[in-house]
Amino acid sequence: TIGSIVRGAGSSVAYNTSSDYRLKENVVGITSAITRLKTLKPSRFNFKSDSSITLDGFLAHEVSSVVPEAIEGEKDAVDSDNNPVYQGIDQAKLVPLLTAALQEAVDEIESLKTLIKNSSSFAALKSSL
Repeated sequence: TIGSIVRGAGSSVAYNTSSDYRLKENVVGITSAITRLKTLKPSRFNFKSDSSITLDGFLAHEVSSVVPEAIEGEKDAVDSDNNPVYQGIDQAKLVPLLTAALQEAVDEIESLKTLIKNSSSFAALKSSL
């Protein structure tokens, strides 16, 4: 199976993507997550269909080079009648990159805290950076 949609408690719905380790191979850690994260351009916008609601999000074509698996469709695509075929984004696919970037940031913070704790002076600290 490739996933499931299940009803949770109350009126909640869970959209589950298959994630069992037995379905995967070539598993490696995400590296350079902060570098990749910094290339994303979160924006505030409204959809043309309802200008009264402002949302936070992304422009799909800007995300496609960073997390291509999060994007469905091609930038500026049209059908055979020249009607737009719009791109979509599965924002949940950004979570692994966000988690890895946060882990990298926490590691950097902890290293800096240790450096500060072990530095006898600001000059020594500054020269080590």
